[in-house]
Amino acid sequence: MLEKRRVYTFIKTIVDFIGSLLGLIVLSPVFLIIAILIRLDSKGPIIFGHTRVGLNGQKFKVYKFRTMVPNAKEVFDNFTKEQKAEFEKNFKLDNDPRITKIGGGLRRTSLDELPQLFNIFKGDMSIVGPRPITEKEISKYGSNFKKAFSVKSGLTGYWQANGRSDTTYEERVKMDVYYAENRSLLLDTKIILKTFVSVIKRDGAV
Repeated sequence: MLEKRRVYTFIKTIVDFIGSLLGLIVLSPVFLIIAILIRLDSKGPIIFGHTRVGLNGQKFKVYKFRTMVPNAKEVFDNFTKEQKAEFEKNFKLDNDPRITKIGGGLRRTSLDELPQLFNIFKGDMSIVGPRPITEKEISKYGSNFKKAFSVKSGLTGYWQANGRSDTTYEERVKMDVYYAENRSLLLDTKIILKTFVSVIKRDGAV
């Protein structure tokens, strides 16, 4: 079993490196178009890095296309009690006033996540794995945190391929643990294919 996991990890590392490199090359025109649209839509950086927690609780910068207004923190501070309660519960908010016009489209299509190909190329992340989380979200995992993040975080994962925002956080935790315990090349392939279908159909889009 241990030897099988080592082979799996070795193959996955190679696939991550080659896949992210090819993705960055092939999608470079898409990166350029999105960068122009973001710049025309609002002021601020095109790509930003947000500190997240991944493999074994390690912190790293996750890269994303900016989807929020430059004064997002100020807008957040002015949230109503209801909005703050919703955000504290799910770490997301329906009709978030911080999201820009372009940002909404990027989130619905998951294109805002494309810069994470740089994270994969650097070795911070994998193509498939549990989504990296903020420090505040660790408490949501409780005793399951160590198991769920015993593997590298992913650009996509079992949770994203099975409903994304249509699932509760408790269900997300269970899915992350399931992936960590049952990861394999076959499961990774199924997740990637299912993610493409979900994105195209916009199932559970944020």
